[in-house]
This record gives sequence, structure tokens and C-alpha cells, in this order.
Amino acid sequence: MNNEATIGKMQKMKLYGMLRAFNQSLEAGMMDKFTADELLGHLIDAEWDDRHNRRLQRLIKAAKFRYQASLEEIDFKLDRGLDKNMLLRLSSSSWIEKRRDIIITGPTGVGKSFLASALGFQGCMYGFRVLYFNCSKLFSQLRLSKADGTYNKELDRIQKQEMLILDDFGLHPFDTQSRLSLLEIMEDRHGRGSTVISSQFPVKSWHEIIGEPTIADAICDRIIHSAYRIELKGESVRKKYAKKLT
Repeated sequence: MNNEATIGKMQKMKLYGMLRAFNQSLEAGMMDKFTADELLGHLIDAEWDDRHNRRLQRLIKAAKFRYQASLEEIDFKLDRGLDKNMLLRLSSSSWIEKRRDIIITGPTGVGKSFLASALGFQGCMYGFRVLYFNCSKLFSQLRLSKADGTYNKELDRIQKQEMLILDDFGLHPFDTQSRLSLLEIMEDRHGRGSTVISSQFPVKSWHEIIGEPTIADAICDRIIHSAYRIELKGESVRKKYAKKLT
């Protein structure tokens, strides 16, 4: 069998990583340097890496993160109460596999959204489906879906995510529909998927923010008690970096 026929079959079977590695080996004159099993291993590794990278890019695109962030970019030198040991533990996938939640609180600008996005990116790296939402935009979107009949479809899409990020929780007042939607989301996800919530407001004020004590109790009961807590403090990170630049 000639190389052109082999290349053609790789293209038809969509073995793009293997095809690229095969062509590179041909161009570099490396084919005679490999034993048969070494060449096979090299081509399979190339295909594996290519598929992993393509899946990662699909997951990142589907997640719609606010920031393109990774845990490696987290600055632990900033004085904001971020526990490096806890974050190192959360860098593994075990908390997602156990369907645990994370609550990130702190004042404006301390890096809550960046940290939530970095945790989501890490989830994508492990192959989990992740979806990011700003809370006000989420509830506006769900109100519209109620009107056009796609509400249940939207809830089903959210429920299928292995990690859901709800950013800027509590910035806008909850109306009756928003409370009920949040309760449905948390009920669907409880014990079935991980949720990361970031908020400027301390957890103790969430009952008041949500309103309607019975619904607030039901929501908080599903979020708070088993969640990891990251409580940030200090002045705005953006403000600190601006001072350094000037």
C-alpha cells in the first residue's frame, strides 16, 4: 500500500491527528527511524492528543466563560484571603465527580468571576460539560423562554451540565419568577451536578436577597450546607494593578 492511499483513508476516517503526525514524519524523513510498534504508538498518541484538544475547545466554546482564565494565572501574592491549599485541592476533578458545590464571596473587584471562570476552565480540561451565566442575564433569558415556550428546554440544557457557574448572584432583586426558576435549577442539580456561585454578598444575607422565606429556605438548603466556601476580601484587584502600572 502506498502512502497516498494511506493518507486518503486517514482523511476519510477523520483521523486528523494521526494524519498530521504521519505527514510530519514523512517530511522529516523519520519513517525509517521507527520500529513498527513505535510508529503505531506515535500515531495513536497524536490522534489521542488531537481529539482531546478538539473536545477541549468545543467545551470551552460551549461554556461561554466571562474570562479566559486558568488556575495557573491565579496570583496568590495578592492579600485577599485566598487559601492556596484549598485551591490546589479544587484543581483536581474530585469535587465535580462528587457533585459538590462552591460558593465564592467577596467585595467588588477581588477576582470572584475570574476565579469561577478558572475553575470552569479546569473542569473543561477534565472533560466535563460546563456552562457560565451572569445571574441577571440568566433570569432574563428564562423569562423570555417562558414567553416563547422553550422554558423546559432551557432548564433541561442547564440540568445536563456537569458544572454550572452562576456569577454575580444577588446583584439584581429577585422577582417571583426568578425565585421559582432558581429553585427549579437547584432542585434539578442537587446531587446530580456541581454549581459554582459567586456573589458580592455574604451567605448570611442570601435569605433576605432571595426573599419569600419558604422559597429562600429551600434554595439555600440545597446550596449552602455542603458547599466549599471561598471568602475573598481586600480592595479591588483591578485597582491594585492600576496602582502598579502608574
